[in-house]
Amino acid sequence: MENQHAFSDAERAAVYHAIFSRRDVRGQFLPDPVADEQLARILMAAHHAPSVGFMQPWNFLVVRSADVKQRVHDIFREANAEAERMFPDEKREIYSKLKLQGILDAPVNLCITCDRSRSGPVVLGRTHMPTMDLYSSVCAVQNLWLAARAEGLGVGWVSIFHEKALQDALGIPHHIVPIAYLCIGHVSHFNDRPELEKAGWLPRLPAADLLYFEQWGSSDPKREDSLSATLADMHRIAQEQGRFPG
Repeated sequence: MENQHAFSDAERAAVYHAIFSRRDVRGQFLPDPVADEQLARILMAAHHAPSVGFMQPWNFLVVRSADVKQRVHDIFREANAEAERMFPDEKREIYSKLKLQGILDAPVNLCITCDRSRSGPVVLGRTHMPTMDLYSSVCAVQNLWLAARAEGLGVGWVSIFHEKALQDALGIPHHIVPIAYLCIGHVSHFNDRPELEKAGWLPRLPAADLLYFEQWGSSDPKREDSLSATLADMHRIAQEQGRFPG
């Protein structure tokens, strides 16, 4: 049956291409400025993310100043040194070689925050799961990331900070939660696979191995269900051919 609400084949392919080719960019940023029109479009995409109770708990703090970037980079460097010491020796060696941020390289830095007090203490849909506002803000991050990929812009998410130190560096009140600190800009290239996958940090998990039916733990290891079999085939194609299998 024809679905009148479906996108055209080309439009659908573009959506999946954005999802599949999105990368966490660290070391490929170019110095070229990001046009305000582009930045406005991806911010508008972020602002149209779903949010519980339509509370729209996000704010967008744009950072272009070299001095502010340096402050943020300094607190990253301190936290990163602490993080490196947390890993066992075999992981620490790989960790030390990874470039985990592009704070000083990217022309635009952006902090997306969550104001948990927005809309008051009782929010539709958050009455029994109070963290839904945080999850809503993460949806804004993903919207922006996919829109940026469609614009040809790279985005890198930096999360190795002490939260209070980041708040202080950016003048964020302590009741406002920093959700994502993003580096945004034009790039020399996008990697064909996630950098951590290529570096051998962790492999891509097969989606079929993460699938349960009806009850937690009820899986389909023999791939007898058509859904898990299809997912297994799609994973194989994606890994072998480096493209979205659809």
